[in-house]
Amino acid sequence: MNEALLRSLTPSVLGILVRRGADFAAAEDAVQDALVEAVRVWPDAPSSSSRLRSSRGDPIRDPKGWLTTVAWRKYLDATRADAARRRREDHVDQEPAPGPAPSVDDTLQLYFLCAHPALTPASAVALTLRAVGGLTTRQIAQAYLVPEATMAQRISRAKRTVSGVRLDRPGDVATVLRVLYLVFNEGYSGDVDLAAEAIRLTRQLAAAIDHPEVAGLLALMLLHHARRAARTASDGSLVPLAEQDRGRWDTRAIAEGVEILQAALARDRLGEFQAQAAIAALHADAPTAEETDWVQIVEWYDELVRLTDSPVVRLNRAVAVGEADGPRAGLAALATLDATLPRYAAVAAYLHERDGDLARAAQLYAEAAHQAPNLAERDYLTRQAARLNSRRAR
Repeated sequence: MNEALLRSLTPSVLGILVRRGADFAAAEDAVQDALVEAVRVWPDAPSSSSRLRSSRGDPIRDPKGWLTTVAWRKYLDATRADAARRRREDHVDQEPAPGPAPSVDDTLQLYFLCAHPALTPASAVALTLRAVGGLTTRQIAQAYLVPEATMAQRISRAKRTVSGVRLDRPGDVATVLRVLYLVFNEGYSGDVDLAAEAIRLTRQLAAAIDHPEVAGLLALMLLHHARRAARTASDGSLVPLAEQDRGRWDTRAIAEGVEILQAALARDRLGEFQAQAAIAALHADAPTAEETDWVQIVEWYDELVRLTDSPVVRLNRAVAVGEADGPRAGLAALATLDATLPRYAAVAAYLHERDGDLARAAQLYAEAAHQAPNLAERDYLTRQAARLNSRRAR
């Protein structure tokens, strides 16, 4: 069974069923049932669909058509079995003859539907992973470390919310990109690599829509993902950017990300993901941490502040200012921000250490460790506080 092929076909098959008149929730259930059937009857096969055969040895020349036919039959069976919805058989009673699937691709509309503004971010992410990504409820639950029943309820509520929405209106690209970025930032958990899945889905979106911010997000993901192998030590502890072994960075992913970013920036329609990708590209371009072009990074953060006016962006900009103009300048930039911001204490600790105030830095590292959102970050900050306290004791 070729899982990658199945998952790539999921959104277009779902779109065909919805276009035929099936409501979104029932169509999505039918597609999931068809995927289960495909897992049962399709053998392990190479990525070339022309060589796929069923478990009986019959050639499957059109996998998309096969999935569409099976999904439509599953939908009809479910509809006919529900007496309360028997009146819907008036428009679904005739099954289309098996054959090549229509060339119309509703994948882009499904992205917009799954990122509907009526959905919470968590529900939009879950629905996108299932309806567009082709993941099972169990896989999504494992990735987000929640019980499968909890995730099933979340997806069911999301499907009910969007069931009456037609796939005939332009969607909000910015909302779709934020959902994909949320997926990417979850990284890796369970048996699903969500960072890799987010990159795959963003590539798919980039193929469906010509938009510089889609390209910007794809470039940003590639540039961040390229550093993944160097982010943790063999014992699982965090390795900060300045201390990472740059020889472990994925140079091919960096080169692709930079190329995509340059093409997007050339269109002169700057957006926040392009600006973030430009900052990531400057880090990737530096042979060593000491050779990082912090002055240019501050300039890109200034663009980001103009685009978003985000306190988190301003916090990151304070770090860059501290590197470009010295820790006192960074602390001055930090002083204008709310001290309750996430990671504010960690940034303040770093800048105070660079300014030579080890006692204050150690205290702030300890505070930051107490507020850390995960165990790895907490352990790193605790070690930083212990290191400074040890230096002061000597």
